[in-house]
Amino acid sequence: MNQTDSKPAALTLQPDVKPLNRTGDKRSQAERPEQTVAAKTPDNAWRFDVGGMTCAACQVRVEKAVAKVPGVKQVAVNLLTNSMQVHFDPETADATAIVAAVDRAGYSAHLKPSAAAAAKPAALPGRRAETVQQREARQIKRRFWTSAAFTIPLLIVAMGPMLGMPLPTFLSGTANTANYAFLQLLLTLPVIVINRNFFVNGFKALRHLAPNMDSLVALGAGAALAYGILTIFRVNAATATQDMATLMQLHHNLYFESAATILTLITLGKFLEARSKSHTTDSLTALMRLAPETALVERGGQTEEIPLGQVKSGDIIQVKSNSRVPVDGVIVSGSSAVDESAITGESLPVDKHEGDWVTGATMNTYGFIRVEARRVGEDSTLAKIIRLVEDAGGSKAPIAHLADKIASVFVPVVMGLALLTLVVWLLLGYGWSFALNLAIAVLVISCPCALGLATPVALMVGTGRGASEGILIKSGEALETAHGLQTVVLDKTGTLTEGRPRVTDIYYRRPDAVAATRPEREGWRLLQLAGLLEQGSEHPLARALTKAGQQAALSQQLPALPEVRQFTAHSGLGVTAALGQQTYALGNRRFMTAQGAVSLAAAGSPDTADFLAAASRYENDGKTTVFLAVDGQLQAVFGLADQLRPSSVQAVQDFQKLGLEVVMLTGDKEGSARAIAKQAGVDRYVAEVMPADKEAEVRRLQAEGRKVAMIGDGINDAPALVRADTGIAIGAGTDVALDAADIVLMHSDLRDAVTAIELSRATLRNIKENLFWAFIYNVIGIPLAAGVWYAAFHLLLNPMFAAAAMSLSSVFVVTNALRLTRFKPAWRRFGPPEEQSRKQAAQAGRSASPETDGDAGIDQIKLEAGDRQAATTELQAVAATPVGQKQIQSIKQTSRKEALNMSKKTVFVEGMSCNHCRMAVEKALSAVPGVSQAKVDLAAKQAKVETDGSVTDAALTAAVTDAGYSVSHIEA
Repeated sequence: MNQTDSKPAALTLQPDVKPLNRTGDKRSQAERPEQTVAAKTPDNAWRFDVGGMTCAACQVRVEKAVAKVPGVKQVAVNLLTNSMQVHFDPETADATAIVAAVDRAGYSAHLKPSAAAAAKPAALPGRRAETVQQREARQIKRRFWTSAAFTIPLLIVAMGPMLGMPLPTFLSGTANTANYAFLQLLLTLPVIVINRNFFVNGFKALRHLAPNMDSLVALGAGAALAYGILTIFRVNAATATQDMATLMQLHHNLYFESAATILTLITLGKFLEARSKSHTTDSLTALMRLAPETALVERGGQTEEIPLGQVKSGDIIQVKSNSRVPVDGVIVSGSSAVDESAITGESLPVDKHEGDWVTGATMNTYGFIRVEARRVGEDSTLAKIIRLVEDAGGSKAPIAHLADKIASVFVPVVMGLALLTLVVWLLLGYGWSFALNLAIAVLVISCPCALGLATPVALMVGTGRGASEGILIKSGEALETAHGLQTVVLDKTGTLTEGRPRVTDIYYRRPDAVAATRPEREGWRLLQLAGLLEQGSEHPLARALTKAGQQAALSQQLPALPEVRQFTAHSGLGVTAALGQQTYALGNRRFMTAQGAVSLAAAGSPDTADFLAAASRYENDGKTTVFLAVDGQLQAVFGLADQLRPSSVQAVQDFQKLGLEVVMLTGDKEGSARAIAKQAGVDRYVAEVMPADKEAEVRRLQAEGRKVAMIGDGINDAPALVRADTGIAIGAGTDVALDAADIVLMHSDLRDAVTAIELSRATLRNIKENLFWAFIYNVIGIPLAAGVWYAAFHLLLNPMFAAAAMSLSSVFVVTNALRLTRFKPAWRRFGPPEEQSRKQAAQAGRSASPETDGDAGIDQIKLEAGDRQAATTELQAVAATPVGQKQIQSIKQTSRKEALNMSKKTVFVEGMSCNHCRMAVEKALSAVPGVSQAKVDLAAKQAKVETDGSVTDAALTAAVTDAGYSVSHIEA
């Protein structure tokens, strides 16, 4: 079972009990000063269902009408989902005015329910909820089959004789032309009634001077029907005069079958289109079905099962084994292992105990827990995810504006072309029947639907596919922008790295007694000892030593150590304690100097020189060093470092394969930054970067004409996330970073950023394919229908075939977009064998790596055993050379700097208002590696900080910023 530390799922606001900021600030969101970051899109938005839209011209008409309403900032209409998203000014906007504007444009609009309501599943347990698209497909299917029941007999009557099929006597022959025509009219009228929506919507749009696709269909089918009815009058007149020649001519020019077949085939196309569209929201529907329908709530001393929508914040909810957690909250009693794969992507269950945060829609795999509801309804994590996916699918990519411009004039132009076709062929002397046939074909084959669907259907499928991969893309603009990126800027801590230190190296003196047996056992024993000394401390370095010490004791089967006595913690320096008859000291170099374990004179002594040399090597590699002394004698040096995430190297390589330059920004010192950059393989890095400098670096890259993505997780990354062309937030980061970003990675895996860019490119490629088809179809089809090629090649297009082609064009666009559902990221298709092994192991319920809780096991710790005699010989040889003397002098200077503690800084902090704030800032600064002491003067709004000289201004600023405050400046 996975033993990962419990924490809130991605996208949750920072809960009271488990804050996400790295400083460990336990304050609730309400207690911390509010952090504001300029958003890239307006926050206030209404969502409407829009009725009556059938094509891109309708979409443009609605957008223009709503955009004129006072208070409306931005409007995006989605033809695929028949929905509209309106960003508004809350001071002046009025939803009623928006509905009225849509109504005046000839359509209908209704305010959609909240995301919370949308997230509720069907009312009946176990019943599959029918989506709007599925209901539409079912209704259109019924219309099609009813229409076909009349159209097929009509086609048999109208075309049967051409195929040699006999007709009843009362319909055969020229003398029975009136019966023949009247029967066709009787079979056509039901089809007209069944598909009356084409005529109602089409002529309504014409009345509003906004013709759409329904207008074209209504005009084409209506013209054929009117011509057929007129022909019946002519048939009756010819029958009365016994004009057999006229009757024979009229017998073959009724056009009733054209009117019925056009409507039936277009309805068939609409059905196929609706059925395909219903699959475009499968990912969103799957998200909605994650939430349980009901919850067991304790009220009035009793437990009752109530609908999920009635759960209130503060309710105590019972969650049984093998059931989903209804809402976000905190466990008040019980323990369990929770499967969070649906939200965070973590493949193995996470242990949860009293006081831990649980997220709604996750699965309680075993055990009984009681949860206090904290976030319900539209405030829940699931509702936020659903809202993000809906917003992205309903937004409009810039590439869609070209289609909108064409669609706004497309239908009037087609109507003009149809009229021109009719007039030209009449002037050429081809007669009414011939000219009308071509004019109807022009009206029917023209397809603005394909233009309107080309972009939104691909966006909906693309963003839905991203959501299924744990990638939340906030808008179509973000998706389009990501495909043209040229540079990726990465924050180091928490993005490339895990964001917490781990023990990587141990240098220790090998005892003579074990020199010939198991010298490495002494290294593990010292690590166990260090972990015991640091037990109970919340400092990140202390937690890393404690965890590694416990793992060493278990894996090496080390005997238990005696109880710690006389324990004393020295803030910012280290700890001292007694075990048995010996005194132990654990801390930084300055602390060792104060304890007498390291002195200036000892820098050239074999008693300490090898330890100091090892520490210098670790520090040159960007690691933090911790010394262990026993009875005043150094025994070990531990190297600790923030390690790269397992997937970071592959992610950087994949970025580079996509042709992107990778730049790493960090507030760390040059040595640490260089070491991480080399391990990760980035193209370039910038060290000691202040938060404002990150934004400036992004701006500098943009000034060079490059499209830049910024990937980060902390509050200090938010300005750069907003500045970047595409801001990408790691899902486990802070809320401000998530709000500022365009794309959110729920799984905290940097490879998902690669996937997001690959998905963006695939989606844009799909949109361009759709637009190409929509344009080329009309460019080829309209001239063919107008008879342009008749004179040269005798090519004509029957209106019935034109109707079939028009229907299939929309189906093709939707079907092409559905290919995105098969999208797989390259790293998953061609991933290394160990990735496949990890997946198989996860499916088998075990881990393939030595890691048991997300931290590297002790197998990755490098042991280095020193020998006193060898150290003495080596030191004497080194000291005899000029280079060696310089090295010893360098070590002495480093020790002198530690001993004199020359680095003192004053940090001027803004945003503090109470004693609680003072303690929070002190705690944040004290947690920075290298800080020995931090004292805050609330009245002066400043903090006095003593450091070991290795702490940069950027690191201090980042710590204060992550705690929820800001730094105006720092003085040395």
